[in-house]
Amino acid sequence: MKKYSRWFLALLVLVCASCKPTPPVNGHVVPEAKLTKGQLIQSDPNRMANLEIRNNLDALYLLMDKLYKRNPSEWKKGGAANREEAETRVRHAVDHHTPLPGLDARDTKAMELALDPHFKGDRVGTLIYGIGDMLITAHGGKRELYLIDGLDAQRVYNAARNVEIAMWLLARRRDDAGHSLLLSNALSEQEQNLSFERLFGGIIGRTDLVAEFTAEKYRRSVIDYGQSFFGGQFLQFLPVSEVAGAASSL
Repeated sequence: MKKYSRWFLALLVLVCASCKPTPPVNGHVVPEAKLTKGQLIQSDPNRMANLEIRNNLDALYLLMDKLYKRNPSEWKKGGAANREEAETRVRHAVDHHTPLPGLDARDTKAMELALDPHFKGDRVGTLIYGIGDMLITAHGGKRELYLIDGLDAQRVYNAARNVEIAMWLLARRRDDAGHSLLLSNALSEQEQNLSFERLFGGIIGRTDLVAEFTAEKYRRSVIDYGQSFFGGQFLQFLPVSEVAGAASSL
């Protein structure tokens, strides 16, 4: 028994050593959300989708701020007193999944309007609102999903494609004078700025991953059940009482 105990302790040390987290480099630590009561009624797919929505909206609001700074005349078209007020209006409408004041369009319709060369309103606010509203609509109109909620994988996948289309149109569509509808990426001898493309790419990648994960969810449930069922046939039942434990040691 002592021999087996020594082997067990050695194995335990190795396992613990292998579980040691990788130390952060230059202060870059994996972000981890705080535990909340809501997480107790969220499945793993729910939690994954919730993190995706949260991170996508954070990236979208960063895009809005950057677009407003590169196109300062846009926020004035919406009647806001300053850029901060314009951003607050958009964030509130997206976060609460409500219409944007003064705009008679939602999700993809708002995206189409913002990228229409003849549109005279605030393109930045309309585009960001349209994308945000579209993403939440694709997730069943919710920012937080729980056990009773489900996702339509095709809708989430379509949302990723819509963001791709918006990114492509933003980079290539011009007004009647041949100017870009909005200044975003810049790639020239004088300036190199592809941060807009990286942010859009992050949104597309996260949304695609959740779409594929959702599509495989039910298949994985069957596979996991099969693995647990057949795997159990090759394992010895462990003792759960003192009598059984004593018998197994004989």
